[in-house]
Amino acid sequence: MQILAEAEDLPKTANIKTQLISLWTVPTFGLALLIAFLAFPGFFPPMSPSMTAEQVAAFYSENRGMVWFSMITFNICGMMLLPLFMVIVVQMKRMATQSHVFAYCYLTAAVSGATLFALADIFFLVAAFRPGRDPQLVMLLNDMAWVIFVAPVGALVAMNLLLAAAIHFDKGPNPVFPRWVSWYALATAFAMAPAVGAAVFTSGPLAWDGAVSFWLRNGSFALYVLVMFFVLRGVLRRQAVAEGVAA
Repeated sequence: MQILAEAEDLPKTANIKTQLISLWTVPTFGLALLIAFLAFPGFFPPMSPSMTAEQVAAFYSENRGMVWFSMITFNICGMMLLPLFMVIVVQMKRMATQSHVFAYCYLTAAVSGATLFALADIFFLVAAFRPGRDPQLVMLLNDMAWVIFVAPVGALVAMNLLLAAAIHFDKGPNPVFPRWVSWYALATAFAMAPAVGAAVFTSGPLAWDGAVSFWLRNGSFALYVLVMFFVLRGVLRRQAVAEGVAA
């Protein structure tokens, strides 16, 4: 009987451990992303949409090395935040809802957002690939990189709305997430939504270099990752206690 009990505990133990491993990749790769963000010379201050083609071409010609370093790091490490979102998906599937529709939609939105992020990195890299390219073409690549990097917030907004809805409908006796996480997710969604204006405005707070589209959007995302890391750590501890597994 003891052997059978230990065998039944193995899947539970493996489930907790794999989620913890996924969660603890966040500090490592989050630090790498922060270094890449600080290293990119086009973020401090953000490149202006009003720059001329010659100014844009000169930027990429003079900063090729840092563009390569930061965007290659983004490209490699950005995808490594997906384990955090997949842990959220696993926890959403534990909720006492009638189906897993919110979890699967969250999964789809997370993958879509990661794909767009990777595309933006590629356009930044292509803009720096050939120093002698026509400045007008370099400016086109730069525009595409910035608009794709900032404006497509639909996936991120959807992720937060789906998480908030899932928490709201989690009517079990022991909700997976604290109720305040629902309100935090809604606030994050509303903070990031205005960044869609970066595809339209070339000046002001809604332009891609503006306080709302760039700083509020990216700051909200970074804070969301940080907050959800600690939230998930607590959730996994409670799951381990509930299932009688040592976390």
